[in-house]
Amino acid sequence: MIYDMKDVEDDGWQMVETKWNQFIVNGQPYYVNGFNTYWLMVMAADQSTRGKVSEVFQQASSVGLTVCRTWAFNDGQWRALQKSPSVYDEEVFKALDFVVSEAKKYKIRLILCLVNNWDAYGGKPQYVKWGKAAGLNLTSDDEFFSHPTLRSYYKAHVKAVLNRVNTSTNITYKDDPTIFAWELMNEPRCTLDPSGDTLQSWIAEMAVYVKSLDAKHLVEIGVEGFYGPSAPARAQFNPNSFATQVGTDFIRNHQTLGVDFASVHIYADSWISQTISDAHLQFTTTWMEAHIEDAEKYLGMPVIFAEFGVSSKDPGYNSSFRDALISTVYKTVLNSTKKGGSGAGSLLWQLFPEGMDNMDDGYAIVLAKSPSTLNLISLHSSKLAIFNSMCSWKCHWGCKKKNALETIIYHDDL
Repeated sequence: MIYDMKDVEDDGWQMVETKWNQFIVNGQPYYVNGFNTYWLMVMAADQSTRGKVSEVFQQASSVGLTVCRTWAFNDGQWRALQKSPSVYDEEVFKALDFVVSEAKKYKIRLILCLVNNWDAYGGKPQYVKWGKAAGLNLTSDDEFFSHPTLRSYYKAHVKAVLNRVNTSTNITYKDDPTIFAWELMNEPRCTLDPSGDTLQSWIAEMAVYVKSLDAKHLVEIGVEGFYGPSAPARAQFNPNSFATQVGTDFIRNHQTLGVDFASVHIYADSWISQTISDAHLQFTTTWMEAHIEDAEKYLGMPVIFAEFGVSSKDPGYNSSFRDALISTVYKTVLNSTKKGGSGAGSLLWQLFPEGMDNMDDGYAIVLAKSPSTLNLISLHSSKLAIFNSMCSWKCHWGCKKKNALETIIYHDDL
């Protein structure tokens, strides 16, 4: 199925909200079907590569993908957005403006991440370098979470992004429904404090701070989903023993005031074994079902599987296994969706247009070179489109059920 974005009515372009364990737009359920492409702003900063942004959005929309997660940060490095604390490159900010405006053109909503845990694009290590340059006595990158000066640097960046007036649309970011949600950090970890208290304190402060500036948009943390000390019975679902020692605590973290939905990542090839095996698929199902159960039983919120994929560099990799992994994720989400559960969507890691091989980490999916994967994504899109299109709560098959979710349970061919 190929999707024509003219079919999306502009009057439906309103803020995404949550109602208990579901996303809603215009009061109707909204299911997330999306992808990651982290480098959009950096490529948009150069006119010679800006077209890649439009290209990936066009390709994504053509197979029904409607949400993109990308970076709204680049700290102190090549084509930096933030050259030093609160000092911005206006041309790079204009590039982010373009990304947001272009996303709206293709009716793709954006999850904008505000900083990285890792050193790619600066992230937590760059904030610590800035702190040291300012004379702070810092001995660990994890002091990003605890030192008041570094917290203030992060808050200043949040404020700069949320209050940015888009030079392409003249809409302030915090007022733009093109933005699905703010993500506090990509994969936060604080191994300096395995108890989780340090990271929990940071999440609590920053979630409320974002909401103080922007009460309209949703906020999520960006954690990978590891279980910590507050839920010892759930640790059995962790991929390895190290996962309990990284300072994250899935249930506790998401019970924080100001956090609207949960995020989980899935990387069996990083966490369990790099060598491809069916155990990866079994882990994926169990991992997802555990977090969907948490979201329903303990959190009362939607959960998105915000990164998942498999690297072509892994021993034993083949495209059939990648399709099997994607199918496993999609099926598990749909199983929850049919029951009205908390499984609210997924985001592939990651979608690339052609000609970006130099930036491929092994996980890139180039639709033009992957017909079977393209068909798989399109089929999943068509299934979720049925859910999303039932805004009038009418069944396409003439059923008398008024609730679309109940209706779809009776159509197993979906």
